[in-house]
Amino acid sequence: MPLRFGADVSTAETDYGTVLLDERSGSYWELNPTATLVVRTLLDGGEEADAAAALVREFDIDRDQALRDVETLVGQLRGSGLAS
Repeated sequence: MPLRFGADVSTAETDYGTVLLDERSGSYWELNPTATLVVRTLLDGGEEADAAAALVREFDIDRDQALRDVETLVGQLRGSGLAS
């Protein structure tokens, strides 16, 4: 399922990844380049499998590990209320 950030979440890409600001709580999240690739793929309408495939291509990691990493990140973003 594609990812969407809530209306109260601001994003800024940096040289080292992406910073998320939860404007409701004032909390910042910093995403490394790997997480940024996952988020960008999902925000562009890709599925979790597409994000995992992007990780495999970019970082030459095991597909099963990439899928677990994507699922973990998405779970954390949704669990925190930053994304749906």
